[in-house]
Amino acid sequence: MTDEKLMEAVKIGDLKQATWLFERYHKRLYGFLWRMCADQDVAQDLTQNVFLRMIRYRHTYRTGHSFQTWIFQIARNVFTDHYQQTKSFSVMHTDVETVHDKLADPQEEIQRQERENVLHRSLERLDAEQRELIVLTRFQQMKYEEVADLLGLSVANVKVKVHRAINRLRVLYFETERI
Repeated sequence: MTDEKLMEAVKIGDLKQATWLFERYHKRLYGFLWRMCADQDVAQDLTQNVFLRMIRYRHTYRTGHSFQTWIFQIARNVFTDHYQQTKSFSVMHTDVETVHDKLADPQEEIQRQERENVLHRSLERLDAEQRELIVLTRFQQMKYEEVADLLGLSVANVKVKVHRAINRLRVLYFETERI
């Protein structure tokens, strides 16, 4: 079943179908939220909150619209609400989670980890809007059209903003690398 059909079933009260949506989206939503806040525990809590809100506000899902866009909008709202409550948009750096198997050459693994750490520190230095655009388009691999729909922007505007964010990230990366 498509995500949209599953959500339609959830909307009319078949809450068992929410399990399938959770299985399909919890890792992506966690990745999005973790990259936005750089705190594993907070990201886990926020991911759970996204699915709680999905159930609570299931009646707001509009038939025929993209489920992915709808659930990521909920994730954005959960993220924003959390930081409005804590009155802090500052991001604390945490160790980068390694998912890859150990490489044969330990020196290569150390260099890869360092590049990844520099990238995450650079992402943290971007403003929230630019970081969100990079995470959605590059890490979540959402299409510009989906991001435009999610953010209420034109596709051309998203392309310009992503281009600027990537250029800014590039500058920050090389600055961070020198530190």
